[in-house]
Amino acid sequence: MKTCLVTGCAGFIGSHLVDRLLAEGFEVTGVDNFNDYYDPKIKEGNLKNALKSKAFELYKIDILDFGKLHEIFSKVKPQKVVHLAARAGVRPSIANPKLYAQVNVLGTVNMLKLAVDYNIEQFIFGSSSSVYGQSPRLPFTEDDPCDAIISPYGSSKRSAEFFVETFYRNFKLKTVILRLFTVYGPRGRPDMAPALFTKAILESKSINQFGDGSSSRDYTYVDDIVDGIVRAIDKNFDFEIINLGNNHPVRLTEFISTLEKVIGKKAKVNKLPIQQGDVEKTWAGIQKARNLLEWEPKTDILTGIKKYIRWLKTL
Repeated sequence: MKTCLVTGCAGFIGSHLVDRLLAEGFEVTGVDNFNDYYDPKIKEGNLKNALKSKAFELYKIDILDFGKLHEIFSKVKPQKVVHLAARAGVRPSIANPKLYAQVNVLGTVNMLKLAVDYNIEQFIFGSSSSVYGQSPRLPFTEDDPCDAIISPYGSSKRSAEFFVETFYRNFKLKTVILRLFTVYGPRGRPDMAPALFTKAILESKSINQFGDGSSSRDYTYVDDIVDGIVRAIDKNFDFEIINLGNNHPVRLTEFISTLEKVIGKKAKVNKLPIQQGDVEKTWAGIQKARNLLEWEPKTDILTGIKKYIRWLKTL
């Protein structure tokens, strides 16, 4: 039986990954602290299917609690670790950079140390496109120096990446860093644009458009992201950094018009100045994912939005 420990298991991406791993015959140990960044009841709902499985075990602990993490590793002895737990969000990181440094950096170091101590076969780290910041090189490729980061969140993820690479170089811990690009879909975080905009349009309320609408994001459907993570789990790389993104940036104005088209209702747009920490564009270069993982995103923005809104209407 293949065993995998997933941190952030109750979150948006983590819960989808847990479901997929269970379907593929893994025994999964989930770690999540159910913090109040958004309603913990949403996270509990994300795991309702997983909790029915005898192959899934949930631990409600914080990745900053090294002692309790040590107990879990000692008991479970997982073969693989997928570390997705993090403080998310660019704007909240500006308000509380210390918290982001603690959770995203120190929490990752805790996981890396235990992975080495327990001879984990493979460590997969969920990083972010935010590490590219305002890089002028488009599309973003994995060899970018990442010297234009503009948010504490991006800095915390890049700092964690350095630790991941250092643990590979010092302890030969086999690691893959996956840089994820603007993930959306069912169970998506309520503070992100897809959820905020959709809810507002359905309720005939105004949405806040920051900037002139020309900014763009490489929206990537959650099933495609999970497929990329699972493909990385199935490989045995020594050390790699790999982008997982849709490779098709979508302008903010186009994103809003796509929501309008699918919902069948015009949005009331409240135009505001661009916000501190927001990058102008994200665009994933994915040739490395194609070559190493034989991975290709399958979901275009219109199809993905349709699936997301269909799910949202079932709540």
